[in-house]
Amino acid sequence: MKTFCDQDKKNDLHRALTAGILLFNEVEVLDFAGPFEVLSLAEDAKTRQKLFAVKTVAQTRDIISARNGLKVLPDYDFATAPCFDLLIIPGGYGAEKIEIHNETLLRWLKRQADTTPIVASVCTGAFLLAEAGLLDGKRATTHWMDLDRLERAYPLVFVAREVKFVDEGNILTAGGISAGIDLCFHLLTRLFGADIARQTAKRMEYDISIND
Repeated sequence: MKTFCDQDKKNDLHRALTAGILLFNEVEVLDFAGPFEVLSLAEDAKTRQKLFAVKTVAQTRDIISARNGLKVLPDYDFATAPCFDLLIIPGGYGAEKIEIHNETLLRWLKRQADTTPIVASVCTGAFLLAEAGLLDGKRATTHWMDLDRLERAYPLVFVAREVKFVDEGNILTAGGISAGIDLCFHLLTRLFGADIARQTAKRMEYDISIND
């Protein structure tokens, strides 16, 4: 059974969960920046303790060139990455056209899925999970422009349409780009409760709908 890196963390708001966000060249900016913003802002209302320590990880620590030229220096490479409680896999041209053929990255994803309690994709990051076999037999979604392609290429995946995200327990997938923000608010609600999700959304001036 996969557990959080520190088994007490999930129920202790004074200990931050470790969230990793995968980076690669030509990654879609909001795919990783949106989740980074939500998770890094989330905190306990009384103590102001951060709920997540958010770190970026890439195959190497070379500077990443994201979509439209944004440069990002990863915190870790695959060899030095810590134990993650949550791992976010963003999408973009780099995911669906380049990294989908990167056997080193796909093997790393499989290893991470064996030990990380929650793995979530955003947009066409779902194709990396699918290529690694992690969506077989599961419901999943991706950017609306790529739903048919996901269904054709991966017949063992049950493609969900007209949804912002799909929660399959340890594996979650979100629709296109900004849907990663909605997915992260869902995760805040699931892990820490609706009040924390609402206060984080208010701080971001982002509209969310949550059922207690």
